[in-house]
Amino acid sequence: MSDTTHDGAVALSTPPSADDGLNSAELAAKYGLTVSGARPGLFEYIRQLWGRRHFIMAFSRAKLTAQYSQAKLGQLWQVATPLLNALVYYLIFGLILGTRKGMTQEVFIPFLVTGVFVFTFTQSSVMAGVRAISGNLGLVRALHFPRASLPISFSLQQLQQLLFSMIVLGAVAIAFGSYPSLSWLLIVPALVMQFVFNTGLALIMARLGSKTPDLAQLMPFVMRTWMYASGVMFSIPVMLKDKPDWIANVLQYNPAAIYMDLVRFALIDGYGSGNLPAHVWIVALAWAVLVGLVGFVYFWKAEERYGRG
Repeated sequence: MSDTTHDGAVALSTPPSADDGLNSAELAAKYGLTVSGARPGLFEYIRQLWGRRHFIMAFSRAKLTAQYSQAKLGQLWQVATPLLNALVYYLIFGLILGTRKGMTQEVFIPFLVTGVFVFTFTQSSVMAGVRAISGNLGLVRALHFPRASLPISFSLQQLQQLLFSMIVLGAVAIAFGSYPSLSWLLIVPALVMQFVFNTGLALIMARLGSKTPDLAQLMPFVMRTWMYASGVMFSIPVMLKDKPDWIANVLQYNPAAIYMDLVRFALIDGYGSGNLPAHVWIVALAWAVLVGLVGFVYFWKAEERYGRG
């Protein structure tokens, strides 16, 4: 279109656009545009995670392989580290402080090693979760994928590491008179529930750690306190028999103690059901479902904020 001015010159004019008068939201709706990195709906988010399942598995395996790649003993440290921890705890708590009250030597050593291995599973998942986002900002900012893939893959990495350790744990149990039986199959549901619990906790810590990197410095103290309160090195009901019942109940029903006791009950012949709190399997399932669901939703709520600012 053109118009002629009073001196004969031709002035060009732009025809009115169909987009004139539309605000940003209306323009986006008209052309099907969405906000980059916007949080999808919860069920869509789950679908996207399922689509990235191969990435999650490959990433967890790569992290596990790289963890000890610079050490001469390599993957043997996956087993050697918790075993050395168990040895130190046995020397200090078993021999010097005498925390094996109420247990024979044949029960106490598998009891202690099981506690160290199982608690290390939760401890490592939490510590990895704290750094899942803040420690992988390059990956988060470079690629588009459900951010929950990272803490889930780190929890999966710790599960794979525990499975290596379970071979040694089984050997320790056999060496002290607890031979394979059908009860050993109970280890599977116990570890599945613990994995769900750990993953939910890792998701919670990943969101908190993404905005507060200093949390990684605080968590070792928190985890150490949790370990001492969970009966890793001693039997809670025996050591607290002279204390008010509610103290022993609080400690026994904490999730770390619940999952350790379930594995001990399944693995060790001399560790009977009398050592377990009432309704232990229901409590274990409740902890797994509650923390797993809460952790997943809590992490998903902040999906669009990870890696920004």
